[in-house]
Amino acid sequence: MFTGLIEEVGRVLRLEKAAHEGRATRLVVAASLLTQELKKGASIAVSGVCLTAVEVAPDSFAADLAAETVARTSFARIAEGTEVNLELPMHYGGRMGGHVVQGHVDGVAKLVSLEKVEGGEDYWLRCQVPAELAKYVVFKGSIAIEGISLTVARIEETTLTVAIIPHTYEVTNLKSLQPGDGMNLELDILAKYAEKMLKGEAVPGAVTLEKLVSEGF
Repeated sequence: MFTGLIEEVGRVLRLEKAAHEGRATRLVVAASLLTQELKKGASIAVSGVCLTAVEVAPDSFAADLAAETVARTSFARIAEGTEVNLELPMHYGGRMGGHVVQGHVDGVAKLVSLEKVEGGEDYWLRCQVPAELAKYVVFKGSIAIEGISLTVARIEETTLTVAIIPHTYEVTNLKSLQPGDGMNLELDILAKYAEKMLKGEAVPGAVTLEKLVSEGF
C-alpha cells in the first residue's frame, strides 16, 4: 500500500531486454535515498507501478518487468535516462498523507499539456484518459498519475485536469514529460468497489464500504 507522496526521483540506467521469449525485462534504476531502506524482495512503486526489488545496491536497484506490465503501463515509453517517481510502501500505523494507492495501474493517460497558471506559480496538467476509465473520475476526487496522489480539478468527457503545485512540479518527474507522453493512471479503489456494490456484484475478499469509511479510508 502506498500514499502517492513521491519520496525520490530515480533515473533509468538501463533496460536489460529478455534473452528468451517469456522472460521478464530487467529495469535498473539509479537512486540513492530509498535504496538505504529498500531490501531485496521488497516492494517499491516506480511511477505508480508496484514492483519487486530483485537487486539492491547503495545507488541503484533492479526490478523485473513482465511483458504484461510493459504493455499496460507508461513503461512502454521509458528508456535510458528516463526519470521515474519512487515511493516505498507506507509503514503500518503511519500517516495517510495522500490517498490509498495500490500500485496497480488501470491504464495510461496521454499528456496534453502542463502549463503555468496565468499570473501564478501553480501549473495546470491536462491529460487524455481512456474512455472506459473516465466514468471513475469525479470532480474533487483522488487519482494517481505517475504514482502521484492528485485531486481532480476538472473532467470534461475524457479530458482530465489537475492542479500541480510548485513543490510537486520540482520533486517529481512531471517536468521531464512532453505532450503526447504516456502517464500511468490509477483510479480511486473506492470508486471501483462502490460500482460493484451498487450493481449487487460480489467482491471476493472485500470489506464493506461502511467498514472502509469507518476506518478512515
